[in-house]
Amino acid sequence: DGIRDVERSRGLGDVYKRQTDVCVPISKLSDCITETIEDMEQNELIGPIVSHAGDGNFHVALLIDKNNKNELDKLDEFLVRISERAIRMDGTCTGEHGVGQGKRKYMLKELGNAVNVMKSVKEAFDPHKIMNPGKLFL
Repeated sequence: DGIRDVERSRGLGDVYKRQTDVCVPISKLSDCITETIEDMEQNELIGPIVSHAGDGNFHVALLIDKNNKNELDKLDEFLVRISERAIRMDGTCTGEHGVGQGKRKYMLKELGNAVNVMKSVKEAFDPHKIMNPGKLFL
C-alpha cells in the first residue's frame, strides 16, 4: 500500500493522510495546482493531487508523520494557504467534500453577507438548533 511505502522510504513510524479539496474556475485550475505543487515542494510536504479537471475541483492527500510536530504545523499552515489560494482565484475553499467544521472559518471571506441569509434559513427550519448543532454556525 502506498502509505506504507512512504513510511518506509522516509523512515516514518506512523503516517497520517490528510485530504482536502478546493475548486476554482477551470480557467484558473492549472495555476492553482501549480501554486499548490510549489507550496508543497517549498514546505517539504508530499502527497498526490487528483483532479476533476472538468469542474475545477482537485484533491490533495498529504502524507504527514503524525509524531512530527513540525510536519503537523506545516500541514495546518498549508490548509490555510490552499483555501485562501482558491478563494483568491475566485473559487471555493471546498469542492465536493462540503464546508464542515474545518473550513467554516472561510465562509465569510468567501461568501460575504450571504452567510447571514444562510443562517436565517437554517434558523427558520431549525429554530431549536437540533439539526447538526454547532457544526456550521456557532
